[in-house]
Amino acid sequence: MTKKPLINALLAAVYIVVVSFILYSGTVLKFGSNSVLAPVALISLFTFSAATMGYLFLYQPFVLYFDGKKKQALDLFLQTLFIFGGITGVFFIYLFLISMGK
Repeated sequence: MTKKPLINALLAAVYIVVVSFILYSGTVLKFGSNSVLAPVALISLFTFSAATMGYLFLYQPFVLYFDGKKKQALDLFLQTLFIFGGITGVFFIYLFLISMGK
């Protein structure tokens, strides 16, 4: 991509609109909905979430890596990943236990 954030953001927005239009066309045919905003919102949310997670998971490891601290970078990334995996596991266990109680 370019080094100009505005151009990159506009290209991402155009992509989202194009994909959303395709999704919208499918939902109109199947569900009778007439709003393109739901697919735009979902894809925008996914994009924002991916960027946020990328920042949270990768920013500091990249900084450490490019400062020559490769082992610390890998350790930080893996620790973050495993802790997040553990939290995700707790959520799934909780949901499983709730579903067993019903």
